[in-house]
Amino acid sequence: MQDPFAHGAELVRATDRDRFIASLFAPAEHRGAICALYAFNSEVSRVRETAREALPGEIRLHWWSDVINRDRDEEARANPVAAALLTTIERYRLSSAKLVDLIEARRFDLYDDPIATVVDLETYATKTSSALLALAVQILAGANAEAVTTPAGIAFAIAGLLRVFPLHAARGQLYVPMELLDRHQVRPHDIFAGRSSAGLQAAFAELRDLGRRHLDVAHQQMAALPPLAMPALLPVALVRPALMRLEGGDPFSPAEIAPWRRQWLIWRAARHPARIAG
Repeated sequence: MQDPFAHGAELVRATDRDRFIASLFAPAEHRGAICALYAFNSEVSRVRETAREALPGEIRLHWWSDVINRDRDEEARANPVAAALLTTIERYRLSSAKLVDLIEARRFDLYDDPIATVVDLETYATKTSSALLALAVQILAGANAEAVTTPAGIAFAIAGLLRVFPLHAARGQLYVPMELLDRHQVRPHDIFAGRSSAGLQAAFAELRDLGRRHLDVAHQQMAALPPLAMPALLPVALVRPALMRLEGGDPFSPAEIAPWRRQWLIWRAARHPARIAG
């Protein structure tokens, strides 16, 4: 079998370019572990795309829960992503409960039920994006930094969900909370038909403002973060520019940040950590 950590790094390079670039700024002795964590995240966050139907997706996510709970050690040794993850969990004493909660939250992705409220969206983001940041910080610095990683992860998730809104709408998924859509009189049927509206633009504006508020909270807490943890937060440097580019645009044609500029923003944040959430 290919070296599990090398396999994980290649998977992250192919499926999560921003986090891969950020991982290059981590100390070499921790880089394999960071990529193992990110490779696991790529596996579970793409289950809907790879499984295509809910039942196979449920089975796959259940398999990952069993792996983390050490119920499938023999199978895990034959899977390079699982093997690298288990080694990383042991080496850095990562929370199995946090990883299982991340998997459980990803079950939502398999179905077409809408997110009901802003609080529900924040909870989903906390268990997925924020948890991943917290675990990455633990690998790099052995620190608990949830005062930073929780709001930073929520902001990162909001920016990402707005970016892929057209994909979700095309397959009948709603991550824009119904609470916001109802407030602005937006019908899900119109979204699934690809029809934009002033109401949808207003709901998006509220989500962008929510993302910025969480990013501001993270920025205020950054001084307490150990310098060794900074590479884990580097992808967050993309959030504020992404929200700015989405300002006033068509929700069905979100403005993208060019790949070269994404890489440059991460590089700039590595040199000037105050820019990560600033």
